[in-house]
Amino acid sequence: MTTFLRLLADKDKATNLLDSCTALRVGDADARVFQLAPESFRAVPGAPFAYWVSDSIRSLFKELPALASANRRACFGLSTKDDTRFLRLNWEIPATRGVWLPFVKGGAYSKFYADPYLLLDWEDDGLRLKAFADHRTRQIFGVGSWSRWINNWNEYLRPGLTWPRRTTSGISLRVMPQGCIFADKGPAAFVANDAPGDLLALCAMTNSHAFGLLVSLQLAAADAAARSYEVGVIQKTPIPDFSSEQRARLGALARRAWSLKRTLDTTEETSHAFVLPAALRLRMGDCDPPAIEIELARIQAEIDATAFDLYGFSDADRAATQASQGEANEGNAELSVDDEGDDEDSAAAPIAQTDGLISWAVGVAFGRFDWRLATGERAAPPEPEPFDPLPEKSPGMLPDGALPFHQNAGILADDQDHPQDLARLVEQVLETVDVPGTEDVRRWLQKDFFTFHLQRYSKSRRKAPIYWPLATTSGSYTLWLNYSNLSDQILFTAVNDFVDPKLEEVRKQLQGLRDKGAGRSKQDEKSLEALASLEHELADLRDSLLEVAPNYRPNHDDGVQITAAPLWKLFRHKPWQKALKDTWAKLEKGDYDWAHLAMNYWPERVREKCVTDKSLAIAHNLEHLYIEPEPKPAKARGRKNAGSTE
Repeated sequence: MTTFLRLLADKDKATNLLDSCTALRVGDADARVFQLAPESFRAVPGAPFAYWVSDSIRSLFKELPALASANRRACFGLSTKDDTRFLRLNWEIPATRGVWLPFVKGGAYSKFYADPYLLLDWEDDGLRLKAFADHRTRQIFGVGSWSRWINNWNEYLRPGLTWPRRTTSGISLRVMPQGCIFADKGPAAFVANDAPGDLLALCAMTNSHAFGLLVSLQLAAADAAARSYEVGVIQKTPIPDFSSEQRARLGALARRAWSLKRTLDTTEETSHAFVLPAALRLRMGDCDPPAIEIELARIQAEIDATAFDLYGFSDADRAATQASQGEANEGNAELSVDDEGDDEDSAAAPIAQTDGLISWAVGVAFGRFDWRLATGERAAPPEPEPFDPLPEKSPGMLPDGALPFHQNAGILADDQDHPQDLARLVEQVLETVDVPGTEDVRRWLQKDFFTFHLQRYSKSRRKAPIYWPLATTSGSYTLWLNYSNLSDQILFTAVNDFVDPKLEEVRKQLQGLRDKGAGRSKQDEKSLEALASLEHELADLRDSLLEVAPNYRPNHDDGVQITAAPLWKLFRHKPWQKALKDTWAKLEKGDYDWAHLAMNYWPERVREKCVTDKSLAIAHNLEHLYIEPEPKPAKARGRKNAGSTE
């Protein structure tokens, strides 16, 4: 027998170590002391030093079938090797089906439910991505083979479960709807025939404390250090057999947990589940966050009790498991993010209800969201089933064909005298949904909104704000462009319908003041100075827009940041301006020649690259330019003589 002392959770390790050693010498019981035969470790795959659990728990790996058995399997997916090119956030692509498909890639700790927020370029069965992978592997290995990075493609689009591969939290499996592609960082598990009941029962079991313990034993990590939940570990973890009644009950619990967590997500305007902002969503009566958290805790407790029974855990095993898992996985688990930075922004503090309300009202003014859900004129659609394909639009968005709150061409202004004044429209939206007077809307839009919007619309290392403030140097006049409505005419429209009329108005006012001559008052002199400055800034804004407009042919497939890059000088938010300036420099350098925008500005350079890079040729519909390289002759491989000294 070998003795082990466990003091990982003890703060005063020196004192507690002495106490444990003393207890061991005199034969007293001590919860930190474990004695067992080392050969018992071999029951667990990899034979880790899992000394803190009983023999009966370690023996489960031999007595029960592994997850990867009985018509179940787990596998990892693809790695793009260039996320900037092949991934977008779901609000960057107005129409997602056919070209851009939902992509699960890890993310924050979240059991049962997590909204897939990424899209992957998968047009023509991933033709561009496969050509890029062929090109890269040929450069690295001498032979092109896209299957080196695009794994288990035969499982894509199936409903299943997924989880973050690397995280500082415990493992958390969640529903993966039908129609998704999964990543190497977001592996997936499947069942035979894609049976929803079996998937939900498996979701419940794999989110139990018992399953979490069995996973952690293989990692030899019961503390909160960063862990990798690799596919091999999950495949080897035991899953008990269920009766039909147990399967149905576990599935119902997982289904309810999924529904509750999705309900919490209905107030997040970037989610596929979004209905209304929190301030208005509470009116509907079925969204009570504190009550939901209480019910989720009850569901987790019932799942844990059922799993303990199915695994055959003793009372002592249960107590030890819950204590260990509580230390390792709880605390701030819901705020944890994966160590590889795929979801670093998810840990942001909850937003203020007023900020979320005004942000939604901006979306209503632009024609993105449907205010009628707040007035009761339109009922929210019924909740989907967990494994249903994701909708192209969230329930809170304006349905196709419905009249918007206010007609516009995707441009609004910070100009109280203009019919397209954003602040006035936001106030009208709030009045329509019977919201009491809020803070100074115009000031908030001028000073705080874009910072708030940029943070809220940034995720997974991507920054993708969709409402763009293009302003004069001092910010005295601002045009707000809606990314979803961009076209090759939008900058000309901005000049013709907004800047030129405003410039003409300012010049008339200036002329009126100048005509007063010596009769101008001190206030007139101040107004004259302010208007002269505004005239100069408006003229500069007009010139800047017209400088970009002739070659500006935006394509949403390029994504927000590249599409906004030519306009970097007109953004006054310094961090965002810098990001766009850096993006423009990379475009000029040729780093993003796959982008449509690059072809607009540097066609000869891009066409030249298409000759040797098939992925670029496909991206620009120039496959006829591509010249296939001559295959390299295989190297002869000889055998050394047994007695050779070479």
